[in-house]
Amino acid sequence: MDRQEFGYGRGFFYLRAFLYVVLFAFAILFLALGTVTPPAWIAIVAALLVLYLLVVGLSPLLTKHVVLRSRLILRQGWYFRAVLPLEDIERIGPWDGEPRYGLKISTIRGILYVVGSGRNLVSARLREPRRFHQVLFLRAREVVFDVDDREAFLAAVEGRQTSAEALPAHKVLILPSARP
Repeated sequence: MDRQEFGYGRGFFYLRAFLYVVLFAFAILFLALGTVTPPAWIAIVAALLVLYLLVVGLSPLLTKHVVLRSRLILRQGWYFRAVLPLEDIERIGPWDGEPRYGLKISTIRGILYVVGSGRNLVSARLREPRRFHQVLFLRAREVVFDVDDREAFLAAVEGRQTSAEALPAHKVLILPSARP
């Protein structure tokens, strides 16, 4: 019971992936039929667009948020991963505001949104603002995200916060054996 995974809303990502497929198909058709473009260039552009579609459009469908013994790992595809130690979280609970979908940051309010659905939103307020490199190293003090089952998620986090002390997050050095 050290690791629990929680899914999050996927509707926004299905829509975004579909729109990317349509947009990229039009772009490739325009290059192929509307311009005099060498086939090798069209293949390169198509490969880059497919790679972008995989990372940004489809990878959010493959990841989940994880609650470990001493930390919370928030994921949104392969492009966002934030590890929040539970000791750095001041308060965690339901959030009932109007979210910004996707991966967005409000620098004025200091809120990072990692949202795929407007339902079951959770807010994790940090003790100190921290930088997130996925949003150009801007600072946020609060992270808003969604989960499929908010009550089970909050119960899991609360159980971890009230359980025994967290293990240290540093490596233990192992010395080599003594030579004869």
